Amino acid sequence: MPKMKTSRSAAKRFKKTGTGQLKRNKAYKSHILTKMTTKRKRNLRKSTLVDESNVKNMKKILPYL
Repeated sequence: MPKMKTSRSAAKRFKKTGTGQLKRNKAYKSHILTKMTTKRKRNLRKSTLVDESNVKNMKKILPYL
């Protein structure tokens, strides 16, 4: 059997936590930030976990993570 390929774009965006969950950064923090409140921008800085409903697909494109 050949090796499975990792989606390189996903590998750069996701990290695995110590308990095996996937960590991601939040979206909407790149441009047009002037209309956003400071509180909203501050909350977008924090990372969060990938939702349970997406984990199965993420494991498929990140087999070695």
